[in-house]
Amino acid sequence: MCHLPVGIEHKAYWTVKEMNMDVKACEEERKLQLQELEELRLESYDAAMWYKARTKLWHDRNLRAKNLQVGQRVLLFQSRLKLMPGKLKSRWTGPYVITSIRSNGALEIQGSPPNSEPFIVNGHRVKVYRDSSELCVVEEILLRMPALLSV
Repeated sequence: MCHLPVGIEHKAYWTVKEMNMDVKACEEERKLQLQELEELRLESYDAAMWYKARTKLWHDRNLRAKNLQVGQRVLLFQSRLKLMPGKLKSRWTGPYVITSIRSNGALEIQGSPPNSEPFIVNGHRVKVYRDSSELCVVEEILLRMPALLSV
């Protein structure tokens, strides 16, 4: 065991006593710090909740309802392609024909040959197939060079 001389031990005790002179003041300061930390945590929690609510409102406002009907041609999203990297590969397969629509949003679709076996998919995994006959006509606007002013 190591014993310090009495003079050094007294100076160390005096320094500690000097630093922690008012225990009540330190206690109050620490309580205030913990209270401020709790208030910051609650404010950040509220801000995160408001952000999530605003994001959900924006997302829900920009959703478009799909009007799918029996006999309509659709493309099916191929989610397994994510495992195999291919930048230029299309993630949509098809077209398929809708044979029936279930009440829960599921679709029964059938492949290109009419005698192929129909299968059931989630309605969120399909999008309407637009062939070349459904292309919209874009109005052409001719641009003219501005007439130069003669001086």
